[in-house]
Amino acid sequence: MESAKNIRNFCIIAHIDHGKSTLADRFLELAGAVGRNKDQQQLLDSMELERERGITIKAKAVRLYLKFEGQDYILNLIDTPGHVDFAYEVAKSLKGCEGAVMLVDASQGIEAQTVANFHLALESDLRIIPVLNKIDLPSSQPEKIRDQLFDVFGFKAEEISRVSAKEGTGVKELLERIIKEVPAPSVDKDKPLKAVLFDSTYDSYRGVILFLRIYDGKISAGDNILLMHQNKNYRVEEVGVFVPSPQKMPELNSGEVGYICCNIKKPEEVDVGDTITSASNPTEHPFEGYVKMSPMVFCSIFPSAPKDYPTLRTAIEKLKLSDPSFTFEPDSLGNLGHGFRCGFLGLLHMEIVQARLEREFDLDLVPTSANVKYQIKRTGSNDLEFIESPHHFPDPTLIEEVYEPYVAATIVTPVEGMDILCELAKSRRGDFVKMDYLGKERLSILFNLPLAEIIVDFYDKIKSLTKGYGSFDYEFIGYRKTDIVKIEFLFNKKKTEAFALLVHKDKVEAKARAVVDKFKELIPRQMYEVVIQAAIGAKIIASARVSPLKKNVTAKCYGGDITRKRKLWEKQKKGKKKMKQLGNINVPQNAFIEVLKA
Repeated sequence: MESAKNIRNFCIIAHIDHGKSTLADRFLELAGAVGRNKDQQQLLDSMELERERGITIKAKAVRLYLKFEGQDYILNLIDTPGHVDFAYEVAKSLKGCEGAVMLVDASQGIEAQTVANFHLALESDLRIIPVLNKIDLPSSQPEKIRDQLFDVFGFKAEEISRVSAKEGTGVKELLERIIKEVPAPSVDKDKPLKAVLFDSTYDSYRGVILFLRIYDGKISAGDNILLMHQNKNYRVEEVGVFVPSPQKMPELNSGEVGYICCNIKKPEEVDVGDTITSASNPTEHPFEGYVKMSPMVFCSIFPSAPKDYPTLRTAIEKLKLSDPSFTFEPDSLGNLGHGFRCGFLGLLHMEIVQARLEREFDLDLVPTSANVKYQIKRTGSNDLEFIESPHHFPDPTLIEEVYEPYVAATIVTPVEGMDILCELAKSRRGDFVKMDYLGKERLSILFNLPLAEIIVDFYDKIKSLTKGYGSFDYEFIGYRKTDIVKIEFLFNKKKTEAFALLVHKDKVEAKARAVVDKFKELIPRQMYEVVIQAAIGAKIIASARVSPLKKNVTAKCYGGDITRKRKLWEKQKKGKKKMKQLGNINVPQNAFIEVLKA
């Protein structure tokens, strides 16, 4: 084995909003890849949604050229997301690296995702470089956070770099430290081609673009390659790197990170984590591939116009390519027609996917309420079956037992937030497991919680209760026995299956009342009265009324006999009654997410 001695492959990992993308901007500027542009920040966040929300959704790979001590170096930087819903992007990125820059906010300190990402990097055997960012802020406490890093991870003071990604302070020294400390990739140029496919995207002109890290051998245009897990052969049409825009290259060698185009038109033909090798001389030891991320939250998505169904199918297939944790299958539901039952890692993931479908593919969508996947055991059967949707939930008389998914939730908070967060977890049916101190002023509290109780607003509640200083991370731990009830909603006595909810029996009445009140607030007044009801089976447990718009039908009557006015009022009353029976109630699209948050 030899090393590609002047190549460094590294990623930036951190909790959300600790400055990963801003640090990447400074790296690009120092390497001369881009100029300083105050109007455009987060250069690697190319997606409009990423800029709008100020978060990274997709991991990005870019090549930097740097001269150090008289030698030319190639640095392959991968910028990763920090939000818990996009942890799979981090896990994928680590496959292509030998080192990780672990960024910690010098004012906020260690957060839940910092700890999770540290362990991911440790498991991947990466060289971890701890860095304190935002040292320019008046609220920064570098000495205190440095002590935290020692207490929690064991980093000594001299191992911790200090930078201000915004101002550029210490960034040049950090890049030099990466060159010195991150090991060069170990390669064998004489072995058959062996590369890992760590990400992919779809281009309407070139088809599927594969992002890969080459371990052995080399790849160039014209080569015939084999995707080993899929067992499919392709001819390489183009090879290149991102600098940060795509740049064609004659070939990619061992240790390098880049992209290839093979004229692949079908997104489902690509499996992220696959081993790419030579079709004529394949490697004997393919990579195991990635552990598939299981969706945790489910909802159905329908086009508002039935004619858009084929467009929605194509859009979902293309989106699935760059997001392997997103799953879908065909679904149909009453008057909503045909659509797709989709699985997501969390509520933010769900909102992002829906927003991307609407923006990137110009679709108008109707999403249903989100829910988790339950297990049920039917009466007289020992088999367990999964229920992802309320409209597949059987009649209670046919169910012997129900099980719901649980997660181990780690909450990192200042010490003074402990009591109020324990109350919050208790109100969400959580069980306290343990508590650890992270330095003198911060705590890590572990709870076991039902996933259904945290998918909506749990993270927001933590942030508000801790004045922005709390953070949250979770992992799935299995299923536990529970008592779940199906609530259905009726509008003028017509059931609307799309809004059905599965709720724990202790929270049925409170949830039903909250949702009914939210509907009353969201549904615009019609020309007729709208009665909103929540029911369990035949039993109504909550109701509300949206009063009709009033039209003065007697406005043109001046004086005269009252009987004429009475006739007009009676006629109006009959007309409204008929409209109430036949009319379709206008439920705004945003009602689905809003009702979920009720």
